[in-house]
Amino acid sequence: MGAIDPGRVTDAQPPSAAEGPPVILAAAATGIVDYIEELGGDIDRIFGNVGIAPEMAGETTLKLKLSSFCELFEEASRLTQNDNFGLWMGNRFQPRDLGLWGYAAVSSPTLGMALENLVGLFRYHQESSLMRLVQGGDGLMRLEYRIEAPHIVERRQDAELSLGMFYNVFRDCCGPSWVPEEVHFEHPQPQEWRQHEAAFSAPVYFSQSSNALLFRREVMDRPMPGRDLTLMTMMQSCLEQLGNVDGTPSSVVDRVRMTIRTRLPNGYPTLEQVGEALRLAPTAIQRELSEAGVSYKDLVEATRRDLALMYLKQRNLPLSEIAFLLGYSELSALSRAVRRWTGEAPRTVRAKLHEA
Repeated sequence: MGAIDPGRVTDAQPPSAAEGPPVILAAAATGIVDYIEELGGDIDRIFGNVGIAPEMAGETTLKLKLSSFCELFEEASRLTQNDNFGLWMGNRFQPRDLGLWGYAAVSSPTLGMALENLVGLFRYHQESSLMRLVQGGDGLMRLEYRIEAPHIVERRQDAELSLGMFYNVFRDCCGPSWVPEEVHFEHPQPQEWRQHEAAFSAPVYFSQSSNALLFRREVMDRPMPGRDLTLMTMMQSCLEQLGNVDGTPSSVVDRVRMTIRTRLPNGYPTLEQVGEALRLAPTAIQRELSEAGVSYKDLVEATRRDLALMYLKQRNLPLSEIAFLLGYSELSALSRAVRRWTGEAPRTVRAKLHEA
């Protein structure tokens, strides 16, 4: 196998420009209708001014224009006369309400893995935006977020909503008493800025280079209470499938590979099991694979190899968990497989992936 790409899973750059405006999954608007009602706002007027139907908010797989999404929250703030609308909605936003993306986070084994899933899968949730997990010069970790689309100028409510969402992933793991060391926002200090410090129970700084939660690294080792590796793998796969927005139907080979991936945590998936899941006869699958020049065994091997390198990039995922996710009953089986693919032990490969 060739040289390993040392790219970091903890830095999700904006995807290259695609046809049409950038979009966001409508799950990010879950609860906005109820919150507007609580504040006595006019739902039809707010949504009508933006050109979005209220029933679209919160749909798991529906996509909204990112500009319309941001405008919706700015309009809700204006017409409910609540300047901190996004702040307080984000403060109450539960991670599972983010749909596939949120479940991929809360079903992770550790908080660090949850954050890496948020970052690594972010491009499937929201376009023309940046999210990354980095260590600052002060030793604190930074979970950073910002919209990169230059035409979306009014985005303060989105920034405050988003950091509130991320804050609740931490609290899902560490409990309601957990607080960050600092909170940063790109936008200037608003009039009622003390509400921001109350919402996060931490110092809040404005006019910063990025929106960010700053926290101590050791918290990333804490276990997630809802850990479910099978669910996590399924959510990852569903998001990746949803990200195929060009309208081209998946090939049988791609469908087989995706099914292999989702079933690996239960052990080596047989051809018959995959065929049953896809409602295809094993002979039909073998014929399609043969035409593509690959055998079923080789496809399982390639899937395991690609996933192994992806999982080894994630610092907070123990090797024993990686072995489980790849369908190996023992850690020694993972070690032999990684040596077969790379010529090196898993820990050596992981160290190389994390070099500068």
